[in-house]
Amino acid sequence: MPLRTDKNWRHGAVLLDSENTRFALWAPDAKAVNVEVQDGQSLAMVAQNDGWFVLEARCPAGTRYRYKINGDMEVPDPASRAQASDVHSPSVVVDPLSYEWQNTDWQGRPWHEAVIYEVHAGVLGGYAGIEKHLERLAGLGVTAIELMPIAQFPGTRNWGYDGVLPYAPQSTYGTPEELKHLIDAAHGFGLMVILDVVYNHFGPDGNYLGSYAKGFFRSDVSTPWGDAIDFRRREVRDFFIDNALMWLKEYRFDGLRLDAVHAINDSTFLTELAATVHEHIPAPRHVWLNLENEFNQASLLEQGFDAQWNDDGHNTLHVLLTGETDAYYSDFAHQATNKLSRLLSQGFVYQGESTRHGHTRGESSGHLPPSAFVLFLQNHDQIGNRAFGERLSQISHGPALKAATALLLLSPMIPLMFMGDEWAASEPFLFFTDHHGELADAVREGRRGEFADFAAFADEEKREHIPDPNEPATFDACKPAFDAVYLETDIGADHLSWLELYRQLLDIRHREIMPRLEGAQAIDCQELSDGAVSARWSMGDGSLLRIDLNLSEHAVAAPEWHPGSVLFETLPHAAELSRRGTLNPYTAIVSLIATDVSEIQDEQ
Repeated sequence: MPLRTDKNWRHGAVLLDSENTRFALWAPDAKAVNVEVQDGQSLAMVAQNDGWFVLEARCPAGTRYRYKINGDMEVPDPASRAQASDVHSPSVVVDPLSYEWQNTDWQGRPWHEAVIYEVHAGVLGGYAGIEKHLERLAGLGVTAIELMPIAQFPGTRNWGYDGVLPYAPQSTYGTPEELKHLIDAAHGFGLMVILDVVYNHFGPDGNYLGSYAKGFFRSDVSTPWGDAIDFRRREVRDFFIDNALMWLKEYRFDGLRLDAVHAINDSTFLTELAATVHEHIPAPRHVWLNLENEFNQASLLEQGFDAQWNDDGHNTLHVLLTGETDAYYSDFAHQATNKLSRLLSQGFVYQGESTRHGHTRGESSGHLPPSAFVLFLQNHDQIGNRAFGERLSQISHGPALKAATALLLLSPMIPLMFMGDEWAASEPFLFFTDHHGELADAVREGRRGEFADFAAFADEEKREHIPDPNEPATFDACKPAFDAVYLETDIGADHLSWLELYRQLLDIRHREIMPRLEGAQAIDCQELSDGAVSARWSMGDGSLLRIDLNLSEHAVAAPEWHPGSVLFETLPHAAELSRRGTLNPYTAIVSLIATDVSEIQDEQ
């Protein structure tokens, strides 16, 4: 692994004082680079060792600039801290100290207190739009909001995973100062703010790196998005590690979620990033690093990363709730109840077993604490990757979904909700972009081609009806009805009953689960019948948490009952019936037993 030294420049435009800026560009394939400033000046950069071009010039904050490569091609700064408009526009010099923080004593929150609410800034009206909902979310019991990626992407509408300028907050969502104001305001309500970052690829439009820094990529390793990023290079590692530090230190985000790290072909980069973050941001400040990782590498969760999004949990519960077994759900169709038992007792379902493609997947995870796994019933992917963006409330049986929601919010795993879950939103979340020309055609056809493995869309003619990601109407359809719901106007009793359920469950989590979560460990999970399990955890204070769950339409024999306090039951008298030996259909019973857990373990 290449070591970082003081000779390595910091990428981009760094304000030295109120009037002067140092520009640094790694362009090993360029012969000459100039900084083109907004007033018409063309300033020659000085070539340094290892492909760097550097210049210190009189350019205050707000200066617009581009780089001119070899006298002809003008490009934005790949480490631009802000863009004048889109990814092809001039970059802007930013003063990172200009914002006056109000909640200066904020140190974050312990990870065991996390209740995560994922949002898309665009459909909520940008950074200021999200800010309008903070008080409501805090009142609901949310403790962290997680922003889908906000790095500058082409056009005005995008999920964020097509970003090409990782340092620049998306300009159509607001200014860097407005983003900081959102984070500051969230801290004032006791909310952590987590950012989804994409370090595994760049988007297809607006990335010029290959023209002057081919060493950023590996032509011998491919990913679903093209050539892999070459993390063997010191300059490449620093580009992304410095980006992580910028979000955490300058913007004061409380954590990062790293997208699809299985597409990063150098795990030493990940461990270096985690180590560097924790070195630069020591206690008492809390900063959290989460992963999305198809490989289920439990070992990374012992090397500086706090948790992983548990797709296994979602996929198993989705099969049990909907009966869908197409495409990737087929890996969870066989013995789904056994898989549910395994994920509740050990974290990952796949811990080295083969998938439908014949590939082994995962590492042993049973030794990890429950808080190492982020559990969700749906997220942006699992809704948006459906052809019509339907939510679980529209494709599953309501009573079963309510039982699964009790599991989500009261288990010792870290719960994540997607915006609108709490009122069973009927608005879809579709895949949307703002591409044009041939790229728009390719994205539209590629999107429809993704569903060829689904029985409902095996016919190409049926796939033609899948919404076009580039149509503005596709984006507009995704805006959730926050105001109507929280003002309780014209939304219907069913939506209000869901909202009350979430409030009730989150109140129980805050009161009974969070104080006991540190030190929690799974004990076991017993299969009762198809779709029904009984899971037990040893909590940090020595008590035992038990969740009896029946997602099926049939009553099943309940396990032996231990005296304890019933925290929640989805149906009246469900616990009393369970004591008599019957667990009703679509039932969740959550109980807390103040006992010596070793006595319970001895019974096994």
